[in-house]
Amino acid sequence: MNIPSLLGDGKGNYRVHVVGNSGASVSTVSTYIATKLNVPNISLDALFWGPEWTTYSNDEYKERIIAAMAQDPRGWVIDGNHRDTFISEHATDVIWLDPPLWLYLPRILWRTLLRLLNIIPSCAEGCEETWGDVLSTNGIIWFCISQHGYRKQRYGEMLARTSIAKGGKMRRPQ
Repeated sequence: MNIPSLLGDGKGNYRVHVVGNSGASVSTVSTYIATKLNVPNISLDALFWGPEWTTYSNDEYKERIIAAMAQDPRGWVIDGNHRDTFISEHATDVIWLDPPLWLYLPRILWRTLLRLLNIIPSCAEGCEETWGDVLSTNGIIWFCISQHGYRKQRYGEMLARTSIAKGGKMRRPQ
């Protein structure tokens, strides 16, 4: 399948929303695209999580997203699924990363281990993970496994409505 280049707004500005399940390389791909476009890379995890895993009210969180999107008139690349409908409405391009679970689950296990050993930083400042957190149903590993099917269905339905092939702005690289 030949995937066209990013659509943008026709004036050289790009607002790209990269979505997918935790561990599907959403942050890695977003960082790469933002670097190539020379626009801010915005992590929704960093905006969503406050110190010690606290969260902001819906209004505060939306304000944080809006402020981040306004940083650079040339655009942005946002990674993550929080408020995905709101962000996708403002995006010029939506990219859905959907690798099979067997491919990215080992990566999430490895990255979680590296965070537990303080070799790499946590997903948001002040949000340290513990072995108890990781091994619980509140941890990232369980979240990744339990959300795989949900994300596949949700974004599959979105792709069916808004794919580039139908004149929309969403794509799913193969």
